[in-house]
Amino acid sequence: MKIDIKYENDKAVAYLFGEIDHHSAKEIRSQLDSYIITAQPEIFAIDMGGISFMDSSGIGLILGRSRLLQECGGKLEILNPQPYIKRVLRLAGIDVKLGMCNS
Repeated sequence: MKIDIKYENDKAVAYLFGEIDHHSAKEIRSQLDSYIITAQPEIFAIDMGGISFMDSSGIGLILGRSRLLQECGGKLEILNPQPYIKRVLRLAGIDVKLGMCNS
């Protein structure tokens, strides 16, 4: 799993590449949490355009980062989810809770 975090357009954006499963979720969570706690961004976006696979660990990852950001006074956005990821997030009811953008 590759993670690239950049600050652009008044928000921190984490670009994820690869798969989100129970094996990779712990590493992703650790890296994202470290950044969020240190930088305390007002808006933190996860760009999922480079995700080739996501299981239920991805849902937990997203919900946990959303809670952490709320505790730090920030907000989570999801960018560029693949169609199947968008469907999974809708089925889980996460799309209503979080801002999801196609681009």
